[in-house]
Amino acid sequence: MTEHIQYSPDKDALVLLDQRYLPNREEWFECRTTDDICFALVVMVVRGAPAIGVTAAYGCYLAGREVQGMDGDWKANLNAKLDQIEKARPTAVNLRWAVREMRRVWQEAGDVSLDALLTVWLARAREIHEDDIAMCEAIGRFGGALMDDGDTIMTHCNAGALATAGYGTALGVVRGAVDQGKKVSVIANETRPFLQGARLTAYELHKDGIPVKVACDNACALLMKRGLVDKVVVGADRIAANGDAVNKIGTFGVAIMAQRFGIPFYVAAPVYTIDPETPTGDDVPIEDRDPREVTHIGDHRIPPEGVEVYNLAFDPTPNELITGIITEKGVLYPPYTEAIRKLFDK
Repeated sequence: MTEHIQYSPDKDALVLLDQRYLPNREEWFECRTTDDICFALVVMVVRGAPAIGVTAAYGCYLAGREVQGMDGDWKANLNAKLDQIEKARPTAVNLRWAVREMRRVWQEAGDVSLDALLTVWLARAREIHEDDIAMCEAIGRFGGALMDDGDTIMTHCNAGALATAGYGTALGVVRGAVDQGKKVSVIANETRPFLQGARLTAYELHKDGIPVKVACDNACALLMKRGLVDKVVVGADRIAANGDAVNKIGTFGVAIMAQRFGIPFYVAAPVYTIDPETPTGDDVPIEDRDPREVTHIGDHRIPPEGVEVYNLAFDPTPNELITGIITEKGVLYPPYTEAIRKLFDK
């Protein structure tokens, strides 16, 4: 599954499979402006750290196209739009990485015209798109080797093709195991309140013919106690310099339970999800989203009017709960501070 993020030259638009409506219907959202890109990121037309990064890279190009029709200093106008994209969501480091990468390409290109910059930027966005698929396939090979034939793998949130440019990180590990001839199955935690596991992970795996069962988030401990979970594999929106992994809210609790029952807990993510500028997971800004995601199912309100809710979207899992971090460069093991430093030194 690689067609959910498409740049269309004919439409001069980034065309995204709108993940808000899956699995019930497949609709497409077209981005032509910076505001379109930011809207798609904020309301989760597209979500998942690597997919956010790919979208942001194309978004920088579209921002340049938008600036072509504006009065004034095009460089100042373009920098303002890049700032707008970079600040659209706070937690996934891939968003910041992608915008910084496009700025780096701009700086390296020198004093070029806007038209020349756009040519270079579109080419780089396409490279980032293609590279992400290749990285996920490599993560799948390394991670697949850690899975055993017959394993049942628990996931939390969607870290599949839909969360990346294609193939997936955590689900890339599942697909990698299948590609290696292993029969594995998946328990997809439903992932309240946005239900990425129930809606998106189940959608992907069912479409691929990989056995999947959806479980309520609060069933994890019982499933593990009954011996129904062999491994846990999750993605990450940011990994700190010490190996703490920030992922969808509830991941921390799953990791605590996995440790209690002696179940290996792996994080799968490309190297550029590791943020050496952030010392620990507690230093990562945690997005606080619209309370309506918690208070409502469709148009129906669940809690009484006037009752407030928490809707923190992510939590940091401490490095001591993580068995290994699976990247496209190989698997990192504790002590993570040293392993990550060596990785970046290379």
